[in-house]
Amino acid sequence: MPKRYWWIIITYIIAQLSSFIGLPLMLLLGLGESDAIAVWSIISFTIATIVILRLLKPDMTDPQLRGERSSSGKIVLWSILGVFMALFAQGIAATIETKVFGIPAGSENTMDLMSIARESPLFILLPVVFAPITEEIIFRKVIFGQVYKRTNFLLAVLLSSVIFGAFHFDFLHMLVYFSMGVVFAFLYVKTKSIITPIIAHMAMNSMVVITQLFYTEEDIRRMQEELQTILLGGLF
Repeated sequence: MPKRYWWIIITYIIAQLSSFIGLPLMLLLGLGESDAIAVWSIISFTIATIVILRLLKPDMTDPQLRGERSSSGKIVLWSILGVFMALFAQGIAATIETKVFGIPAGSENTMDLMSIARESPLFILLPVVFAPITEEIIFRKVIFGQVYKRTNFLLAVLLSSVIFGAFHFDFLHMLVYFSMGVVFAFLYVKTKSIITPIIAHMAMNSMVVITQLFYTEEDIRRMQEELQTILLGGLF
């Protein structure tokens, strides 16, 4: 694996762990808890995203890699299709978790993040912009891409998706993260461009944010149950 990829991973980990220093600092400056989390998250991930993109510049300007990528039109098309594919896969995974394993629907991790976003709207930039960029570069471009070169699609997806879920600290819903990982990895392989899963990831997260902000938890659970009923009817 290229040395710059290791620096990309290290940069992402530092951004994740920086809250242990940044959050107390923001609180000392007089910010409330939600504002402190939002402000520091945006500061740390803005810096991390800039650093990661600069480290990735050789890949973006490599003539051979650029020649292998799909056209802009195909990237846009697969980005749009990818949103529906990811939502469908996520719905099936959530249905299996609920009906087969008895895992309650809904992610506490997502609800916690949206709780912060309601208190401090600035935080919305994290799941809608910065998370999709950094996560797709880390988990699809670097981890999945490097394992895929040496093994196969399934093993690469399994490893990258498990790590993807672990970094979200949402172990109950690993199947959901795995399903998302499969779709985003497929989009990356299909178009040979990391831009495709980034756009799809951004769009999907935006839909989740809008749903969480404008609907009550009861409404969301009811919609999830209705979706599961539709999916079960389609599958069986």
